[in-house]
Amino acid sequence: MNKKMLALSIFLFGFLGTLNLVKAQSTDNNIQEVFLNSGDGFGELRKLLKDNFDFTNQDYKEGIVNSNVRFSLSQDGKITNVRAIGDCKNVSKEIENVLSHLLYKVDMDKLSQKMVASSYVMPVSVTIDNR
Repeated sequence: MNKKMLALSIFLFGFLGTLNLVKAQSTDNNIQEVFLNSGDGFGELRKLLKDNFDFTNQDYKEGIVNSNVRFSLSQDGKITNVRAIGDCKNVSKEIENVLSHLLYKVDMDKLSQKMVASSYVMPVSVTIDNR
């Protein structure tokens, strides 16, 4: 009887521990994000995105395309974990491609304490002219 209770206890604690781990990974409450706006110190990054964006792709949706791009910064300021979601999946892919391949590092010393976060969200609007 004692062995059955011990086995059941171990199973129950293991199961509850796994549930807590899954819950922690699936909620965004423990992830600090900073939403970037104009004048926040990321102007150079916006300029590089604009300068390196390929506007010639025929698969882009025409007009104003809005996207939100999420990314992280490594300790040395390199942009990592880039994910863009927006009105046009091809524009989002191009944003991800440009930001992922930039040879640019954010100067972490220039960021204020309120700007240091686990991830950043930057709104991006692209105007695709009629072809």
